[in-house]
Amino acid sequence: MLFCGQTIRVGEKIVKNIFEGIPDTQEQEIFQRLVNTEHTKIERIISRGQKSPESGWYDQEENEWVIVLKGEAKLSFHDKTSVHLRTGDFIDIPSHKKHRVDWTTRDTETIWLAVHYR
Repeated sequence: MLFCGQTIRVGEKIVKNIFEGIPDTQEQEIFQRLVNTEHTKIERIISRGQKSPESGWYDQEENEWVIVLKGEAKLSFHDKTSVHLRTGDFIDIPSHKKHRVDWTTRDTETIWLAVHYR
């Protein structure tokens, strides 16, 4: 059983907790790469009130599957559609589907798990 703050070693692997190591306050989003292979990248993203710059859109080479593990956020797409994501909601965004983060909750962290794949 894994308790908060513990790290467990399984053979050569280290088991970590996705909800550990989150700062109390932050001015910028935190992107932490968890897995990086030739075809897949998995990252934890921690937001607290951040959003995409007004002038920019994400236009990524890879597909992106993202789930909100905690908090809320609103994503908008270049085609004028948008989606409000709450804890447990996930979405698969095809490559080159231009999108942006309109807002994330300010009173608590929004913790995302993003899987970029080809």
